[in-house]
Parts: sequence; structure tokens; C-alpha cells
Amino acid sequence: MVKKILLPQEIETFYVIPSIRKNMALCMKEKGMKQKDIAKIFDIRDAAISQYLSDKRGSKLKFENKILKEIRKSSKKVKNSATMIREIQRIIKIIRKNHMLCEFCHRFGNVPKGCNPKDMGC
Repeated sequence: MVKKILLPQEIETFYVIPSIRKNMALCMKEKGMKQKDIAKIFDIRDAAISQYLSDKRGSKLKFENKILKEIRKSSKKVKNSATMIREIQRIIKIIRKNHMLCEFCHRFGNVPKGCNPKDMGC
């Protein structure tokens, strides 16, 4: 696979958000929620939730325990689409604040010389 330059927002879209959704769906399922109810909250099809739960979607990125703990905490707060969005945004902010996005950019994209989180605003 040839790596190309990806914007941090593309890394979030292609890798981070699907991985958050996957882990959040797993936590919600473990709490006893039905797949169709999780799909309704995420506003996606049952089949997409099935793919998250079976590692066919959102599995390219593995989070460290710190983020998994935050996802577990968030999954307890998610009751509808609005709280789901708020909690995913909260987790993304933690990832950005801890410069984990940089690590993901290096893993999945071609990072140009001189790329620095402070200079790039990520």
C-alpha cells in the first residue's frame, strides 16, 4: 500500500471515528443493548453495527487503554444521537490534546518533513 499525505481530519474520518464507534458499540452491546437500538442511536444500519461487532469495520486502529477507558465511560452516557455525537467529540478532543493524532498520521499517512502538531494546529 502506497501511503499518501492525509490531513488530520481524514485520519479522523477514515480511522479514528470508525474505531471509536466500534468500541462504543461493543461497550453498549456488553451492557445489554440490542444491535438495532445501537444502530438507531448511531443513525446507521443494523448491518453496519454487525460489522463493527465482528471486526469487519473500525478495526484498523487499536486504542491504548486510556482511550478505551474514556470510550467505556462515554458509552454509559450515550442515550440518543445527540449524546453520542457529544461523547465522540469529547474523545476526539482527548486524542488531539494528547497528540495521538500525530501517531496515527505517521501510521496511516505520508507525513511531510517539518510536520509538527503546534505548527499544523492539530
